Amino acid sequence: MSYLVLSRKWRPDKFEKLVGQGHISKTLLNAIELDKVAHAYLFTGSRGVGKTTAARILAKELNNTNIDKIATGQNLDITELDGASNRGIDEIRDIKESVKYPPSNGRYRIFIIDEVHMLTEPAFNALLKTLEEPPKYVVFIMATTEPQKIPQTIISRSQRFDFRRLSMDDITGHLEDIMKKEKIEFEEQILEMIALKSDGSMRDA
Repeated sequence: MSYLVLSRKWRPDKFEKLVGQGHISKTLLNAIELDKVAHAYLFTGSRGVGKTTAARILAKELNNTNIDKIATGQNLDITELDGASNRGIDEIRDIKESVKYPPSNGRYRIFIIDEVHMLTEPAFNALLKTLEEPPKYVVFIMATTEPQKIPQTIISRSQRFDFRRLSMDDITGHLEDIMKKEKIEFEEQILEMIALKSDGSMRDA
Protein backbone atom coordinates (compact mmCIF):
# COMPACT_ATOMS: atom_id res chain seq x y z
CA MET A 1 0.00 0.00 0.00
CA SER A 2 1.38 3.42 -0.92
CA TYR A 3 2.42 5.78 1.87
CA LEU A 4 0.00 8.58 2.74
CA VAL A 5 1.55 11.72 4.23
CA LEU A 6 0.41 12.38 7.80
CA SER A 7 -1.19 15.75 6.97
CA ARG A 8 -3.58 13.94 4.61
CA LYS A 9 -4.04 10.80 6.69
CA TRP A 10 -5.08 12.78 9.77
CA ARG A 11 -6.91 15.61 8.02
CA PRO A 12 -10.10 16.33 10.02
CA ASP A 13 -13.38 15.07 8.59
CA LYS A 14 -15.70 16.87 11.03
CA PHE A 15 -15.80 20.30 12.66
CA GLU A 16 -15.19 18.84 16.12
CA LYS A 17 -11.73 17.70 14.94
CA LEU A 18 -10.72 21.03 13.35
CA VAL A 19 -7.80 22.21 15.50
CA GLY A 20 -7.54 25.78 16.74
CA GLN A 21 -10.57 27.17 14.90
CA GLY A 22 -13.32 26.50 17.45
CA HIS A 23 -14.93 29.92 16.91
CA ILE A 24 -15.47 29.12 13.23
CA SER A 25 -16.57 25.51 13.75
CA LYS A 26 -19.20 26.58 16.29
CA THR A 27 -20.61 29.35 14.08
CA LEU A 28 -20.87 27.11 11.01
CA LEU A 29 -22.43 24.23 12.94
CA ASN A 30 -25.02 26.62 14.40
CA ALA A 31 -25.82 27.97 10.93
CA ILE A 32 -26.43 24.44 9.64
CA GLU A 33 -28.51 23.50 12.67
CA LEU A 34 -30.65 26.64 12.41
CA ASP A 35 -30.89 26.33 8.61
CA LYS A 36 -29.28 29.74 8.12
CA VAL A 37 -26.84 28.78 5.39
CA ALA A 38 -25.32 31.66 3.40
CA HIS A 39 -25.02 31.42 -0.39
CA ALA A 40 -21.33 32.44 -0.28
CA TYR A 41 -18.55 31.95 2.28
CA LEU A 42 -15.04 33.40 2.26
CA PHE A 43 -12.41 31.63 4.35
CA THR A 44 -9.24 33.70 4.84
CA GLY A 45 -5.99 33.00 6.64
CA SER A 46 -2.38 31.89 6.23
CA ARG A 47 -1.45 28.53 4.72
CA GLY A 48 -2.10 25.28 6.53
CA VAL A 49 -4.60 26.57 9.11
CA GLY A 50 -7.63 24.59 7.92
CA LYS A 51 -9.41 26.69 5.28
CA THR A 52 -9.76 24.01 2.58
CA THR A 53 -10.42 21.33 5.18
CA ALA A 54 -13.20 23.46 6.70
CA ALA A 55 -14.65 24.05 3.21
CA ARG A 56 -14.83 20.30 2.59
CA ILE A 57 -16.30 19.63 6.03
CA LEU A 58 -18.94 22.31 5.44
CA ALA A 59 -19.79 20.79 2.05
CA LYS A 60 -19.95 17.34 3.65
CA GLU A 61 -22.28 18.53 6.40
CA LEU A 62 -24.54 20.46 4.02
CA ASN A 63 -24.99 17.50 1.68
CA ASN A 64 -24.55 14.67 4.19
CA THR A 65 -21.89 13.00 2.07
CA ASN A 66 -18.51 11.27 2.37
CA ILE A 67 -15.63 13.76 2.64
CA ASP A 68 -13.27 11.50 0.65
CA LYS A 69 -15.58 11.74 -2.36
CA ILE A 70 -15.30 15.54 -2.24
CA ALA A 71 -11.50 15.53 -2.32
CA THR A 72 -11.40 13.04 -5.21
CA GLY A 73 -14.15 14.74 -7.23
CA GLN A 74 -16.55 11.79 -7.05
CA ASN A 75 -19.49 13.81 -5.72
CA LEU A 76 -21.44 15.27 -8.64
CA ASP A 77 -23.04 18.01 -6.53
CA ILE A 78 -19.74 19.34 -5.14
CA THR A 79 -17.16 20.93 -7.44
CA GLU A 80 -13.71 21.82 -6.15
CA LEU A 81 -11.64 24.26 -8.19
CA ASP A 82 -8.05 25.39 -7.66
CA GLY A 83 -7.99 29.11 -8.45
CA ALA A 84 -4.24 29.03 -9.00
CA SER A 85 -4.45 26.69 -12.01
CA ASN A 86 -8.05 27.34 -13.12
CA ARG A 87 -8.11 31.12 -12.99
CA GLY A 88 -9.66 32.12 -16.28
CA ILE A 89 -13.13 33.18 -17.36
CA ASP A 90 -13.79 29.84 -19.12
CA GLU A 91 -13.68 27.94 -15.83
CA ILE A 92 -16.07 30.41 -14.20
CA ARG A 93 -18.36 30.22 -17.23
CA ASP A 94 -18.47 26.46 -16.70
CA ILE A 95 -19.56 27.12 -13.12
CA LYS A 96 -22.21 29.60 -14.30
CA GLU A 97 -23.55 26.92 -16.62
CA SER A 98 -23.56 24.31 -13.83
CA VAL A 99 -25.43 26.67 -11.48
CA LYS A 100 -28.51 26.39 -13.70
CA TYR A 101 -29.02 22.76 -12.72
CA PRO A 102 -30.29 21.71 -9.28
CA PRO A 103 -28.33 19.13 -7.27
CA SER A 104 -28.76 15.51 -8.29
CA ASN A 105 -28.38 13.84 -4.89
CA GLY A 106 -27.65 16.34 -2.12
CA ARG A 107 -29.52 19.37 -0.88
CA TYR A 108 -27.11 21.88 -2.43
CA ARG A 109 -24.89 22.33 -5.45
CA ILE A 110 -21.64 23.45 -3.85
CA PHE A 111 -18.60 25.09 -5.42
CA ILE A 112 -15.32 25.23 -3.50
CA ILE A 113 -12.80 27.67 -5.01
CA ASP A 114 -9.38 27.43 -3.39
CA GLU A 115 -6.89 30.31 -3.75
CA VAL A 116 -9.72 32.40 -5.16
CA HIS A 117 -7.53 35.54 -5.19
CA MET A 118 -5.71 34.07 -8.23
CA LEU A 119 -8.73 34.51 -10.52
CA THR A 120 -8.39 36.99 -13.37
CA GLU A 121 -10.43 40.21 -13.44
CA PRO A 122 -12.83 38.88 -16.14
CA ALA A 123 -13.28 35.71 -14.09
CA PHE A 124 -14.11 37.76 -10.97
CA ASN A 125 -16.65 39.77 -12.98
CA ALA A 126 -18.30 36.58 -14.19
CA LEU A 127 -18.30 35.17 -10.66
CA LEU A 128 -19.87 38.36 -9.32
CA LYS A 129 -22.85 38.00 -11.65
CA THR A 130 -23.45 34.50 -10.29
CA LEU A 131 -23.11 35.68 -6.67
CA GLU A 132 -25.58 38.53 -7.19
CA GLU A 133 -28.56 36.27 -7.90
CA PRO A 134 -27.70 32.67 -7.03
CA PRO A 135 -30.39 29.96 -6.96
CA LYS A 136 -31.36 28.88 -3.44
CA TYR A 137 -29.67 25.52 -3.89
CA VAL A 138 -26.22 26.98 -4.69
CA VAL A 139 -23.44 27.56 -2.12
CA PHE A 140 -20.00 28.99 -2.88
CA ILE A 141 -17.12 28.38 -0.46
CA MET A 142 -14.04 30.40 -1.35
CA ALA A 143 -10.65 30.17 0.37
CA THR A 144 -7.70 32.54 0.16
CA THR A 145 -4.40 33.46 1.78
CA GLU A 146 -4.62 36.98 0.29
CA PRO A 147 -8.07 38.54 0.80
CA GLN A 148 -6.74 41.99 -0.11
CA LYS A 149 -6.54 40.82 -3.75
CA ILE A 150 -10.24 39.97 -3.91
CA PRO A 151 -12.63 42.65 -5.23
CA GLN A 152 -14.73 44.28 -2.52
CA THR A 153 -17.84 43.46 -4.52
CA ILE A 154 -17.11 39.73 -4.01
CA ILE A 155 -16.25 40.15 -0.33
CA SER A 156 -19.41 42.14 0.40
CA ARG A 157 -21.56 39.30 -0.97
CA SER A 158 -19.84 36.66 1.14
CA GLN A 159 -19.90 35.68 4.79
CA ARG A 160 -16.27 36.04 5.84
CA PHE A 161 -14.41 33.87 8.34
CA ASP A 162 -10.85 34.71 9.37
CA PHE A 163 -8.84 31.62 10.32
CA ARG A 164 -6.10 32.30 12.85
CA ARG A 165 -2.61 30.86 13.02
CA LEU A 166 -2.50 27.92 15.38
CA SER A 167 -0.88 28.32 18.79
CA MET A 168 2.13 26.30 19.93
CA ASP A 169 -0.12 24.41 22.34
CA ASP A 170 -2.63 23.58 19.59
CA ILE A 171 0.09 22.22 17.32
CA THR A 172 2.08 20.27 19.92
CA GLY A 173 -1.11 18.79 21.37
CA HIS A 174 -2.30 17.62 17.95
CA LEU A 175 1.13 16.26 16.98
CA GLU A 176 1.30 14.36 20.26
CA ASP A 177 -2.10 12.84 19.58
CA ILE A 178 -1.01 11.74 16.08
CA MET A 179 2.26 10.25 17.34
CA LYS A 180 0.37 8.17 19.90
CA LYS A 181 -2.12 6.94 17.28
CA GLU A 182 0.76 6.11 14.90
CA LYS A 183 2.60 4.38 17.80
CA ILE A 184 5.70 6.50 17.18
CA GLU A 185 8.02 7.34 20.05
CA PHE A 186 8.70 11.06 20.49
CA GLU A 187 10.23 13.66 22.75
CA GLU A 188 8.09 16.59 23.89
CA GLN A 189 10.94 19.00 23.19
CA ILE A 190 11.14 17.87 19.54
CA LEU A 191 7.41 18.46 19.02
CA GLU A 192 7.80 21.94 20.49
CA MET A 193 10.64 22.67 18.05
CA ILE A 194 8.50 21.45 15.14
CA ALA A 195 5.59 23.61 16.31
CA LEU A 196 7.87 26.64 16.55
CA LYS A 197 9.27 26.11 13.04
CA SER A 198 5.81 25.56 11.52
CA ASP A 199 4.86 29.20 12.24
CA GLY A 200 1.22 28.51 13.08
CA SER A 201 0.60 26.09 10.19
CA MET A 202 -0.64 22.62 11.13
CA ARG A 203 0.04 21.25 7.65
CA ASP A 204 3.67 22.41 7.76
CA ALA A 205 4.04 20.88 11.22
